[in-house]
Amino acid sequence: LGSATPSVDSYYRAQEGDYKLLELMNRAVEKASMADVSVVDMREELKLGNRSIFSNRLKELIKDRLSKKQQTMLFLNRRGYAGFVSCRSCGHVFKCPHCDVSLTEHFSGTHNAKLSCHYCGFEVKRPVECPECQSKMIAGFGLGTEKVEDYVKSVFPEAKVLRMDADTTKNKGAHEKLLDQFANGEADILVGTQMIVKGHDFANVTLVGVIAADLTLFENDYKSAEKTFNLLTQAAGRAGRGDLHGEVVIQTYSPEHYCIETAAKQDYEAFYTEEKAYRKILSYPPFTNVLVVYMENDDYQELVKLSDELKVSLTKWGTSNKVNIIGPCDATIVKMNDRYRRVIYLKNKDYDALVQIKNLTEAYLKSHDEFKKCYIAFDFNPTHAY
Repeated sequence: LGSATPSVDSYYRAQEGDYKLLELMNRAVEKASMADVSVVDMREELKLGNRSIFSNRLKELIKDRLSKKQQTMLFLNRRGYAGFVSCRSCGHVFKCPHCDVSLTEHFSGTHNAKLSCHYCGFEVKRPVECPECQSKMIAGFGLGTEKVEDYVKSVFPEAKVLRMDADTTKNKGAHEKLLDQFANGEADILVGTQMIVKGHDFANVTLVGVIAADLTLFENDYKSAEKTFNLLTQAAGRAGRGDLHGEVVIQTYSPEHYCIETAAKQDYEAFYTEEKAYRKILSYPPFTNVLVVYMENDDYQELVKLSDELKVSLTKWGTSNKVNIIGPCDATIVKMNDRYRRVIYLKNKDYDALVQIKNLTEAYLKSHDEFKKCYIAFDFNPTHAY
């Protein structure tokens, strides 16, 4: 395993002696120093009357880099134009008919708006009036890479801008073409999602701006702080990789969060110490093991009935090992591709106890025909939330 931001689980195993830990204390490029990182509290920007998506400091630094013919990378962890679209008169939110998620606003090259589902691919033309109250007060909320790109072009019309996200790289070869264009100096500013912060080495990039660090920080996932720290640290690592010194601006509404503070200092040890304490208190890996029983069915009521039945058996099997059982409950996205989803979480320090319960569950499912209508999967110590 090799990483500047190892997972908490991996680093814990290294500290415990399960893995051998080898540390590289300097940057790969000999002369390159760590970038200077500043954290901007966007609440204070609002108090100063700045309602734009860029802080005053980030605007000044972008202007400075343009004058020096140096490059800038702007990172936002969400593609599209707006996070969701709703009616400002009655509050109706436009949702995917096949998934329990709001639709994301996108614009084509001709600026014809469409609403898309990022889970099943459903698309529909952006409505001009609300289906609930017939109001024409339809507006997008939230922030996506397309909106950031448009804003950059309006504030810095002289800048050549590229956008790199799942939408601009879906065609074969598009990913490499965009990176080559930026590396060859054909653009001053690169706007993008996670894919622009992972391992790229552009010597002329001296400024990285993180537009909204909070987007991943408050997700429904016990690893949200770890994921945010990793992304911010990786983003900071893109600046100043050549002879020129780099600067990073992290814009956030939670500057006091330990994840933001430690990422700004690029101090993995400090983050790990803090995160480890939270994991221990809340009984999350690496201090305990988690087994997720994931269930899917076309019929929601039947899924509820089957998940409740399974909970009874799981409780019976887990009592002797003091297995903590949480649920059943709806998954974070309860419907996807017209199928309903529920989960049951089991926690125990003994991994083998959870394996035994998984084996008992599989045998139970095979002997009960009613569960054949239901898709069931098991996930040990999941890397993502359900």
